[in-house]
Amino acid sequence: MSGGQDLSGGQELSGGHGLSGGQELRQLLGLALRRNPKRAHLLVSNVLGKHVPRSPAVVHGHGHELGRRVLALLGPEEARRAVVLGYAETATGLGHCVADGIGLAPYLHSTRRPVPGVATAAGFEESHSHASSHLLLPEDPALLAGDGPLVLVDDEFSTGNTVLNTIRALHARHPRGRYVIVALIDMRSAEDRGRLDVFAREIGARVDLVATAAGTVRLPDDVLAKGQALVARYETAPPAPAEAVPTPTPTEPAAPAATGRNAATRPTPAPPTPAPVVRAALHWPAGVPDGGRHGFTPEHQARLESALPAMAAQLAPHLRPAPGPTRPRVLVLGFEELMYAPLRLATELENLLDADVFFSTTTRSPVLAVDDPGYAIRSRLVFPAHDDPGDGPGARYAYNVAGAGFDTVVAVVDSTADTPALHAPDGLLAQLARHTSRVVLTVVPSYVPPAATRAPERPPMLPEPLRGPDFSSYAPEDVGWLLQDLSSVRLEAPTEEREEAIQAGGAHYAESLPVEYQPSPQYQELFRSALTDAAHRIAGAVGTVTDIVLAERSPRPVLVSLARAGTPVGVLMRRWARHHHGLDLPHYSVSIVRGRGIDTNALRWLAAHHDPADIVFVDGWTGKGAITRELAQALDDFQESTGIRGFNPEIAVLADPGSCVRTYGTRDDYLIPSACLNSTVSGLISRTVLRADLVGPDDYHGAKYYHELTGADVSTDFIDRIAARFDEVAEAVAGQVKELLAADRSPTWEGWAAVERISEEYGIHDVNLVKPGVGETTRVLLRRVPWKVLARVDAGSDLDHVRLLAEQRGVPVEEVPDLPYTCVGLIHPRFTRGATGSDGRSVATR
Repeated sequence: MSGGQDLSGGQELSGGHGLSGGQELRQLLGLALRRNPKRAHLLVSNVLGKHVPRSPAVVHGHGHELGRRVLALLGPEEARRAVVLGYAETATGLGHCVADGIGLAPYLHSTRRPVPGVATAAGFEESHSHASSHLLLPEDPALLAGDGPLVLVDDEFSTGNTVLNTIRALHARHPRGRYVIVALIDMRSAEDRGRLDVFAREIGARVDLVATAAGTVRLPDDVLAKGQALVARYETAPPAPAEAVPTPTPTEPAAPAATGRNAATRPTPAPPTPAPVVRAALHWPAGVPDGGRHGFTPEHQARLESALPAMAAQLAPHLRPAPGPTRPRVLVLGFEELMYAPLRLATELENLLDADVFFSTTTRSPVLAVDDPGYAIRSRLVFPAHDDPGDGPGARYAYNVAGAGFDTVVAVVDSTADTPALHAPDGLLAQLARHTSRVVLTVVPSYVPPAATRAPERPPMLPEPLRGPDFSSYAPEDVGWLLQDLSSVRLEAPTEEREEAIQAGGAHYAESLPVEYQPSPQYQELFRSALTDAAHRIAGAVGTVTDIVLAERSPRPVLVSLARAGTPVGVLMRRWARHHHGLDLPHYSVSIVRGRGIDTNALRWLAAHHDPADIVFVDGWTGKGAITRELAQALDDFQESTGIRGFNPEIAVLADPGSCVRTYGTRDDYLIPSACLNSTVSGLISRTVLRADLVGPDDYHGAKYYHELTGADVSTDFIDRIAARFDEVAEAVAGQVKELLAADRSPTWEGWAAVERISEEYGIHDVNLVKPGVGETTRVLLRRVPWKVLARVDAGSDLDHVRLLAEQRGVPVEEVPDLPYTCVGLIHPRFTRGATGSDGRSVATR
């Protein structure tokens, strides 16, 4: 090939596309396909020690040399003030090797494993990753609070989004004057290279880049669709016998600081019977962390270096196979984020043994394996997770191990991962035993900071957010639902029957669901017309509220919508931030129930994965402000019961006609088309459910996914139609934001006062039966037993859909002069079917 390396040896996988760069780049990298909805390709490093087994001297040498270059760039004085930060899971070992090369700086790596009792210093999302949530859990919080240089290490620097977003988030809390980005390869486009200079000027800091090699990856425009199709086809094809394909070793790239001794791969068939598994003791030095999850200091490094020869000598007797005609081959296999400890053991064994020693690790990342000489991933082993991960059970992988001819495999895990699942018939050890003559297990003690051991036991781990297409019709990156799926449970009942049960038994409205309203063709046409008329106005409000959040709340906010009315707004805010600011904001949706507060398990998950100070709660609109007050009280209660602080109760809304919040897009009361429909404009998700027999104390609140309504779904169309107007409103938004930031936006609660007045004037005597504003009135007509609708005389077309719904349900519409809202919906005050009080229970008949 000239000027590039194909994705595979076959044209089907490569399509004439691949890597462009010098000879060094082509020695460092291969390409593979992976099952990932965000990025189809994977750059496979030949020197990282993750997917491709390599000489440990080569792996350590490349990282060490990068560290020496950083030391030369910073100088000894600045290096002593620096902190090195590596990225999980792929670069945890590389980052530690860079810290070795610097020699003067402590090391910390991000993690995807929450640790009970250890506070989260920060968290961030990696948008293209298979497992995207990162936590920073330093034992010493001051580690990230200094003003010395921060050295960020990743295996590749492609677009730069993850690293730059990390810097932006940390810089907002602890500003520094200098950052150094370190990577094995720099694969940025010319446009992305320019962004780094702009970014440095934006934050007022110096940002340097150190990389071993640079180049570009050439991929077709439709690579995501093609890649997913190829992965699906290959993974459903009949597997090769025993998945044990030979794995030839490409020419070994020379290590900058050391030279490997690996010979060419000697293909051997898998043993006919599983190999024995031997456990080897390892006298790990007390008090030395197993890696950089909680921080690793130069003092820790000195103690580890002095202990390594003795630990290698302990392992060596288990690794010397019987004499034979060929040179023995030994693989030291690390475990996901546990890369550095097994790597350093492997470097000692390479010096000690008369054998070819290789190093690689297991991984979370699903990659397609194809037995093709030009393809980077030739074989894979699949086994269950065995460390009780925070995101729940799932498959894990070891690549290029089967069929590689290893006589012995040394599996190195931490004590947290030494579980029954590791030893199960389908576990990692059993899988390895089918492809080698001997398996040796050695365990490094998992380091737990002393403060964590005194912390109370944490409740059971909560699952990761639900995402489309398995739950909701939104794209998986648009929103993660911190809910449990109750789609298989019958929860719906006709309105009268449901409300009679509430009234008779004191049931709560959140314990059941109304039958989903199915709009008539006439009503659907009204929705489409309203969307056309309001799209420009709504786009402006989306831009305004998003930019106010970015200016006042956080430069890197985490959007948390209140399900379900807030969810479309959160999706739109996320789209605006990406379109106009290049920000890929995390967005989740959580349940809040009147009288019972917000889902505390969802808050607990958020606090474990993000800084609570970055959380911005989002809703569609305000009526009289009941949910605003509910959220404030719920967060106070949560802080008191858990000690978790930092959540801001202020809600950001698209429209605030009740003057209940400071952060809004508009205070006008007009039709937001998402209020016209139920699930079919909210990702096909129901209202949330909280019922004791379905939702336990450690469960998320529930909801249903109405997949059967797909034909009527307009959720994505609603988002796309408004996002298409973003550019045309950008200039007006900038002016509006400037004006609002300078204005007094303190809530006046005039909406609440108006509701109290209407409640008395109409003889209702309960503010909870008065639903002010277009959005709340629509909800009354769709989901409650309405009494009447009050409409402002000059309301006009904003109330066309309200008038149509009222006509269909036989509800009178009274025009009222000087009404502070466009309209107000009144729930029947005596019949009470659909009428619920402040605690969510039915109001007694008068």
